[in-house]
Amino acid sequence: MKYIITGADGKLVGKAINGMLRYVRGADLILTVPNMKFLSPERKNFFGHIGAQIKEANYNNLSQMADVFSLGDRLYMVSGVEIGKVRRQQHKNAIDAAKQAGVSHLTYTSFLGANRPDYTQYVLEDHRFTENYLTESGLTFNIMRNNLYLDNYLTDLPQLAFAYDNIWRTTAGEGRATFIPKDDSGNVAAALLYGKGTDNTGYDVTGKTAYTEREICQFVSKVSGVPLEYQPLSDEEYYQFMDSIHVPRDYTGDFSQAPFKWVSNDMVTNEGSIAKGQMNIVTSTVTDLTGEQPRTLEDIVDQYTPLWSKWIEK
Repeated sequence: MKYIITGADGKLVGKAINGMLRYVRGADLILTVPNMKFLSPERKNFFGHIGAQIKEANYNNLSQMADVFSLGDRLYMVSGVEIGKVRRQQHKNAIDAAKQAGVSHLTYTSFLGANRPDYTQYVLEDHRFTENYLTESGLTFNIMRNNLYLDNYLTDLPQLAFAYDNIWRTTAGEGRATFIPKDDSGNVAAALLYGKGTDNTGYDVTGKTAYTEREICQFVSKVSGVPLEYQPLSDEEYYQFMDSIHVPRDYTGDFSQAPFKWVSNDMVTNEGSIAKGQMNIVTSTVTDLTGEQPRTLEDIVDQYTPLWSKWIEK
């Protein structure tokens, strides 16, 4: 059995690769990247060390993907990064390629709420399109609907607060969310790719602890030693702040001066969903599929404190 993992140059997928090594040899993995030129030497060396095959398979190139996917049996398809019609076409291409290649099973990384019509986050149009297209494709599948990643609240958001007046700005208010650590998401992806799920089933993937962002802000402040102010904002106030630091509203915008490649439509609506209580859902998916308890802030923070060093040392 050969297992194909797309987006192998990404951080989340790196966790899934590590998870798969619990079940199979590296030689059983076919790892794909959209452009071999941008694969880091460190990641390339690691893939070679474990004996995995490395292939270029770009979501914009259906025939290239079909050729590569034909080398394997089960496929993990991570979602693309460019929110909007480009990503929807890319996902359609990947599913069409999987079908042409005759893969026996496809696992797709979606987002919590994609199957709930009252959820309105900016990213959901893409995921709903992809889920519908996948379920109608005739392929055997699993869908994993991840909650917001806990890791992002220890990386980009703290650095944003450190960089702009030590203020943690958000529209999340006092809402709670069961943020999912990427380690746990990667292990769930590996379990589904390996075949531990029930075919043609979707899984909500959540953490076990419901945090408010105020609590995360206080935790980061305590660990870093930097006093942070928690500042709840309205949607319009958050948009104005993002505009002021050159974060575009969508992926057609200019990222040349942006502090990260996120878009404010995504950030405002995701944070707003926390305020509404929509992300405060607890499932047993992580434990059911991996046999482990989901990680907490305390479990993962040490991975990310080095990113704060330039702010802490000021």
